[in-house]
Amino acid sequence: MAVSPVRTPFFCSTLTNPNISHQISISFTPPKPPKPLLLLCYSSSSSSSSPGTIMSGSSSKEAKLWGGRFEESVTEAVENFTESISFDKALYKHDMMGSRAHASMLAHQGLISVKDRDSILEGLDEIERRIEAGKFEWRSDREDVHMNIEAALTDLVGEPAKKLHTARSRNDQVSTDFRLWCRDAIDNIIASIKRLQVALVTLALKNEGLIVPGYTHLQRAQPILLEHLLLAYVEQLERDAGRLTDCRARLNYCPLGACALAGTGLPIDRFMTSDSLGFTAPLRNSIDAVSDRDFVLEFLSANSIAAIHLSRLGEEWVLWASEEFGFLIPSDSVSTGSSIMPQKKNPDPMELVRGKSARVVGDLVTLLVLCKGLPHAYNRDLQEDKEPVFDSVKTMVGMLEVCAEFAQNITFNREKIQKSLPAGHLDATTVADYLVKKGVPFRTGHDIVGRLVAMCVSKGCGLQDLTLDELRSISPVFSEDVYDYLGVENAVKKFCSYGSTGSECVANQLGFWAARLEIDRSAFSHAE
Repeated sequence: MAVSPVRTPFFCSTLTNPNISHQISISFTPPKPPKPLLLLCYSSSSSSSSPGTIMSGSSSKEAKLWGGRFEESVTEAVENFTESISFDKALYKHDMMGSRAHASMLAHQGLISVKDRDSILEGLDEIERRIEAGKFEWRSDREDVHMNIEAALTDLVGEPAKKLHTARSRNDQVSTDFRLWCRDAIDNIIASIKRLQVALVTLALKNEGLIVPGYTHLQRAQPILLEHLLLAYVEQLERDAGRLTDCRARLNYCPLGACALAGTGLPIDRFMTSDSLGFTAPLRNSIDAVSDRDFVLEFLSANSIAAIHLSRLGEEWVLWASEEFGFLIPSDSVSTGSSIMPQKKNPDPMELVRGKSARVVGDLVTLLVLCKGLPHAYNRDLQEDKEPVFDSVKTMVGMLEVCAEFAQNITFNREKIQKSLPAGHLDATTVADYLVKKGVPFRTGHDIVGRLVAMCVSKGCGLQDLTLDELRSISPVFSEDVYDYLGVENAVKKFCSYGSTGSECVANQLGFWAARLEIDRSAFSHAE
């Protein structure tokens, strides 16, 4: 049936423009009804989602597992809006882990027979094989990963499967699955952090002794050793790993058996399921067990801080790769070009690290806003906690891996760096330290060196270029030994405080990290 154009009251039917000789007629045609959802196929090689096919529905609607008190089935719009199988099927392995532990506990407690337990376990094994082979049909009318697996188990083994949900709700089930998934994700991210730390320490070992300008306010400040700067990022990453480790310890408590919110009147053993799943203990409060998402907020917060650290590394290396700095040369294998400018060689991976940090921070903000107005206990809003976490983890692993790849494929332009060192009077603070050693109060010494810098600016030279007479014209304290403090090489040698950029101090730091990360230092020779 043809649809007639409808004039909309929000627009004038014709537009008149004095610069054109004809008029434009505007009409509004109502949109066509949406087409039915197509089947979404997922490859078995996908790392972000489990293998199999998602069906938008079935030719004949089956009764919901919770449908006993309902006389009507939900509408297609509601079913499509409320399904979560399109993303929470990523939890299938952990859902099965929880179901195996739960079934074993039920049998141990005499709530199901050993024969029923064995049927359930064999059925779960078969379903997992089908999922891994890409032969499992994920059905959107079965809502989520839990109902899909339970319904498939019922189809496969019959009555024993109907006993699996004894003393269990999807509320405690999903919280258990999600904690197990986050636990594994944290382990993967920590492993990726270590790989980046190894890449940075290896890069430091390859460039021992290379002095670079240190910056504050993006202005030349003091000379530092390059390995000292690289190790600063290693230290930040270590704190990131520590935050994730702490988060893992706090999330490693088991909600299973809390049921909907109030627990159960059946004689289950929550300690048994907790132990079998590798948790520290069951959560003490059943209401808290099903409603808590602190572990997710903490996880995404730790990810966000780590992402900010990676963004800062990305920013620094993007600057250093520019013509204006020219300190860093990325290889072609980690660079991209321009579609219009033939000469361009862009450090795009690090630009995207800087950009993707926004996604990770956004995922945290999404969860904070999601949780801020929720009453106890479980609310369906919490279905929306999965995708931001999945995205955060995928993005973080990608950022860490590409940073390590980039670090393994860059060199530092020693000639350009060496030529840049005289600018900025990087040895000024070392001269102030010299005066302190001569008994001059620091504030007085600060003023003296400031006046010397002003003299250098007017003469267009460095501090080491001033004659002794010129130095003494500002302060009679100076003697010939001041030249042991002037110049960036001498300045670096004078640093001696714990954690400083002094050669011996940095060598100790580098030795610590090489040993901690099990890097063989004998493979590296000192830079000349």
